[in-house]
Amino acid sequence: MLVQTTRFGPVEVDSTRLLEFPAGLLGFARARRFALLQPDDRGVFFWLQSIESADVAFVVTDPCLWTPDYAVTLRREQTAEIALPEGATPQLLVIVNRRDHGITANMQGPLVINPINRTGLQVVLADRRWTTRHELVTVTPAARVATV
Repeated sequence: MLVQTTRFGPVEVDSTRLLEFPAGLLGFARARRFALLQPDDRGVFFWLQSIESADVAFVVTDPCLWTPDYAVTLRREQTAEIALPEGATPQLLVIVNRRDHGITANMQGPLVINPINRTGLQVVLADRRWTTRHELVTVTPAARVATV
């Protein structure tokens, strides 16, 4: 499938990289179909590119790569919403943001995806350990100057 993007131009995407969020994402209820773009085989960051809107895209990552004890407890109706079989492990992604002194992730609002049918939803966790600005990487002033 050819996906139009404002960042990369037209991108050919394999159908196995397409995801659907029937309820949309928080603040983006109309964007429901996405392509998961992987810049390279070794990277830990991906682009979640809207298929409906070329200008809607998010950088995402697997939260377990950064915090091994990260876990999401789903209610029965949430697993039913994405048709996740009992005992199956969902794929988890979190939206990443660049902040003044580093990179943060919205660990309080993860994306939960059924890897079988590639349907997902965004949940809001009540667990106060996780925030919408969980720090993943801090960039020191010397490092920022060196990368400019």
